[in-house]
Amino acid sequence: MATSTGSIHFLNVEYFFRLFYDLITGTRVGGVQIDFLSLASHIWIVVTIISTLVTIGILIVFINSSLKYYQILHEGEKNITTLDAAHAEVERDHSRWDHIRELIESPLENDWRQAIIEADIMLDDLLTQLGYPGQTIGEKLKAVDPNRMHTLQDAWEGHKVRNEIAHQGYAYQLTERQAHRTIAHFEAVMREFGEI
Repeated sequence: MATSTGSIHFLNVEYFFRLFYDLITGTRVGGVQIDFLSLASHIWIVVTIISTLVTIGILIVFINSSLKYYQILHEGEKNITTLDAAHAEVERDHSRWDHIRELIESPLENDWRQAIIEADIMLDDLLTQLGYPGQTIGEKLKAVDPNRMHTLQDAWEGHKVRNEIAHQGYAYQLTERQAHRTIAHFEAVMREFGEI
């Protein structure tokens, strides 16, 4: 039985612990004086200085950006004016409805007819503005969700009278009471959507 003799290789853990101890305590390792704590404190000072400079730079950028933001915001406020409800009511153009009111208050039946036709045109513009599809007012009214327009029946009633006037012309007998009631239907719709 033959045995082979060779060198034994093993890990000397104590040697590595001794190197680590010498590194921390600042003793000589291989003829070089190493002071780990001193080195760590120097690295910490450098890291602190760099961090401070980076923080100051970020603060300068933040302050500069904030100042520019508020400057732009302030310049934008000069161009934009907001109105409270009372002023908005004064600013709104009621001339179309005022003209319809003048026509309906006239003693002439022809003016009543004109008032109803103009109110119907206003209704058409409102329905278009609200985004209802269709070529005619009737088509647009059919597309309206009754839950989104509480005065839908008023709109239909006013539009029906306008159709009678348009189709029958002067053969359609329009009484003053019916003319006022028809304008009241249109007025209800316009008030619901803040047009008057």
